Amino acid sequence: MYSMNMRVLDLGENKFVGSLPAAMIENGYSSLVVLNLRSNKLHGDIPDELCALNNLQILDLADNNLSGTIPRCFQNFSAMVVVPISDGSIEWIDIVNYGRYIDSSFLVTKGREEEYSKILGLVISMDLSANAISGEMPEELTSLISLRYLNISGNLLTGRIPSKIGNMGRLESLDLSKNHLFGVIPASMTRMTFLNHLNVSYNNLTGRIPESTQLQSLDQSGFVGNELCGPPLIKNCSASKVIPLPPTVEQERGYDFLEDKWFYLSLGLGFAVGFWTILGSLLVNLPWSFAFSRYLNSIVLKLYAVINC
Repeated sequence: MYSMNMRVLDLGENKFVGSLPAAMIENGYSSLVVLNLRSNKLHGDIPDELCALNNLQILDLADNNLSGTIPRCFQNFSAMVVVPISDGSIEWIDIVNYGRYIDSSFLVTKGREEEYSKILGLVISMDLSANAISGEMPEELTSLISLRYLNISGNLLTGRIPSKIGNMGRLESLDLSKNHLFGVIPASMTRMTFLNHLNVSYNNLTGRIPESTQLQSLDQSGFVGNELCGPPLIKNCSASKVIPLPPTVEQERGYDFLEDKWFYLSLGLGFAVGFWTILGSLLVNLPWSFAFSRYLNSIVLKLYAVINC
């Protein structure tokens, strides 16, 4: 079954069980462009050996029982980093039957299943949705700058959306919904000018949605289920509700300095006011001044006697 020249492996919507066949992937399919294993019953971690398929343009592992984390070596998918130069089709030649064939595959993008054939070679997609993948989104994922469709929805992802996600400027569809992501939506997403489908709903995101013509034109349903505010949502951002960004170390030091400064300043002013209030009243009322002086002298004599005992 191994074929060094196999370009498309589509085994989706079957009843395969077990873990991903790491050895088979590593040894037999180095030329794979499309790997579709969606809607099976595969389980276990995503093996690092998968990263050896550097020609891979379409990876679909959705709707299985995969667990573990997203491998950081996904950045080795070099075909997802460079812009494709083919005419769009993936062709192969059958020497025995003297025929030329164009590969096709059914792919799910933007929530719809469609068949791609003539433009299959131009589609660069990754779908890991509907599994049990945990951990954070690795920063290395943002190096796949030629991805057009990325779907990691319906998993157990935690942490923040990578700050450099705006580097993925060719993304047309991004689905991170139904995870446990928190924090703010990175400001770098305003640079994603090709984005026409975004879904970050049902996470724990907070704060203001970054302002850009692209983001504000998206459907508000892609932002619900969070503590977000601002367009395209109806909820306005007020100073009392928007959670501010945490202060930097320099800002925290500045706040401590200001607090110490005002404490010592108020202490000094209080002492000066109290001292001159008492001294002024004694200077104005001389009998009280003499009595206070005798009282202080008696205290000094008593202390002197106690010390010399």
